Amino acid sequence: MAFVRVEQRNARLASVVKVEFVRGRDGEVAKGTVTIISNTRRGSGDDKSEEATAIQWTLWGKQAENAAEYLGKGSRVNVVGRLRNNNYDKDGSTVYGFQFTCEELDYLDSKADADVRRTRQDASDDDAPKASPQRASEDAPRGRKGRSAGQSRSASASAAN
Repeated sequence: MAFVRVEQRNARLASVVKVEFVRGRDGEVAKGTVTIISNTRRGSGDDKSEEATAIQWTLWGKQAENAAEYLGKGSRVNVVGRLRNNNYDKDGSTVYGFQFTCEELDYLDSKADADVRRTRQDASDDDAPKASPQRASEDAPRGRKGRSAGQSRSASASAAN
């Protein structure tokens, strides 16, 4: 089955990451879902327009668990993943759908921004139980291995050479 690569750059989470555990081939695996919104600006002068694009992404395994722990509503991220056609027949008619699966998730917030957001969310969620215990922010993943969140692909490629 073919898939299309999708990139959503400089986007923000519309809500917290919701994690559930589902049965996989090797036992239980974490499945996270989150809606991420990015804006596209077009035109100049008086003809400026802005369009928001919201995509519901599915994250799997440790990536889903880390995102639920370290990201919150409003966190800035870059997402790279794949789009699959999810069509099926129901009662003789075709139902069309799409599924977005996250392959790479880069955290763009600074440690200070993340701490402020976490403190604000903790204050608003005093009555709600925590989904998982908080770990030290120094252990927070910074996107793909070998590259900090703010470093571009070309910079990491040239540093490797």
